[in-house]
Amino acid sequence: MMFTLGVAIPAGAASAAPPATQRAAAPDNDEEGGTPALRAALDAASKGYLDAKRALDTSVQRQQQLAAKLKTTEAEMNERSGKVGEIAGVAYRTGRLSTVSALLNTNTPEGFMDRAAALDVVAANEDRVLRDLIATKDEANRTRVALDGEIREQRKQVEVMAKRKEQAERALTVANTRQQTTASDSGSNRGTSTANAKPAPRNSDGSWPSESCSVNDPTPANGCITPRTLHALNQAKAAGFTRYVSCHRSGGSGEHPKGRACDFAAQKNGFGGDATGGDKTYGNNLAAYFIRNADRLAVLYVIWYRQIWLPSSGWKSYSGANGDPSSDHTNHVHLSVY
Repeated sequence: MMFTLGVAIPAGAASAAPPATQRAAAPDNDEEGGTPALRAALDAASKGYLDAKRALDTSVQRQQQLAAKLKTTEAEMNERSGKVGEIAGVAYRTGRLSTVSALLNTNTPEGFMDRAAALDVVAANEDRVLRDLIATKDEANRTRVALDGEIREQRKQVEVMAKRKEQAERALTVANTRQQTTASDSGSNRGTSTANAKPAPRNSDGSWPSESCSVNDPTPANGCITPRTLHALNQAKAAGFTRYVSCHRSGGSGEHPKGRACDFAAQKNGFGGDATGGDKTYGNNLAAYFIRNADRLAVLYVIWYRQIWLPSSGWKSYSGANGDPSSDHTNHVHLSVY
């Protein structure tokens, strides 16, 4: 039995594990850095932010549909108002004969019947035009009310997003009180990536379906991961990020035991010391790939080189609990998905 970041690996998987000289020793505390409380706060804040953003996007789309509908309805209302105006104008200019006088001014029974039928047609046409105008006005009023409702919904979701952003940043500020990112670290984890991931499946309303740790973890860590985690892992590999990865972890806190996180080694042979040179460039580009495709892959957050990327706030300082490459995330990119 061998161990990588505190995860037991069966002997049969030894060929896939990094050499012992390249593996970081499991720290005494939590190998992901921070605290369970911090990660729980970040998890809740990022989920809340993504849920609110999805609701906001849906509301904006609905508002656009309603605005287009209102424009069409108002055009119909103007047209029908014109028809009603024409009918009123004709009645004013010619005077409207009463039904009785119109029928009495016929000389034959056939003429009487023809006149009666004509009057019915005229009355039905005028009634239809008027009813159409009233119905169109009612539809326009309902659409305006719906539009106002969408605007209120958007304001609410923007407020939720702001609160979730503040929640995440407050948790990080408290956690980073003892150790702040140095000036040399700031901005040093920016990479480039132009690869687009295939989107993970969503519900019909655009939300992320609830998933459990239900599929086999293909990494040497074994265990289970969620289908969405597997999708992100496979997409990263397809984009060329094929170095050592470990996902499931049977113990500890955070998303690893839930199958919703993976650690991507920056070095070719596994988790070693601080990544430098080409290895750090690899980590920079991998982090940039996940950020570029955050919406497609349901990314909750990315941790790399003493910083964490949140969908609400971008890059922020992230202090390691033990000051080692694992907890500081200077030897691997951590990915957590919804």
